[in-house]
Amino acid sequence: MILPVVAYGDPVLKKKGKEITKDYPNLKELIANMYETMYAASGVGLAAPQIGLPIRLFIVDASPFAEDEEVLGKEEANFLKSFKHTFINPVIIEESGDEWAFNEGCLSIPDVREDVFRQPNIKVEYLDEDFKKQTLELDGLAARVFQHEYDHIEGILFTDHLSALKKRLIKGKLTNISKGKIHVDYRMKFPLMKKKR
Repeated sequence: MILPVVAYGDPVLKKKGKEITKDYPNLKELIANMYETMYAASGVGLAAPQIGLPIRLFIVDASPFAEDEEVLGKEEANFLKSFKHTFINPVIIEESGDEWAFNEGCLSIPDVREDVFRQPNIKVEYLDEDFKKQTLELDGLAARVFQHEYDHIEGILFTDHLSALKKRLIKGKLTNISKGKIHVDYRMKFPLMKKKR
């Protein structure tokens, strides 16, 4: 089932997610719905807060980036082709390397893209869909996609990483998104839309 993506301005996007256990209600169905929602919106990642649930769960499928083999190089493109994971209660153990900029966007903040600086190498621990503990070392775009989604379960949006000047420049756009004054081709839930009487 395709769920509406929560738009910028909804308080759930600013909440730190709670850890979940194996017996979280309808977890398999929730994860399946999240994948369906992400694909319907042409996203490469989706975190539970973006569908209104303040829990520590997100999914990624970075395969669309793999099409850019000329820019990425064969090795990274091949890795991204199969970089599809469900992350439950993930933790970043280590971040290293010199920060690099990449133009990020977000399904909850449509039509806004800005350069965000992040470290290129990370080591993470998480539980998979079977609640088995996993460890992954990621770099480049895979690390970035993970960090972006991880921010969501920490109550952080990519716009929070921007300079005060950049934030001022996009303030009008963000206000319009929260009021539903934007056209998107996927289902969204807007926090400040006037209810029709």
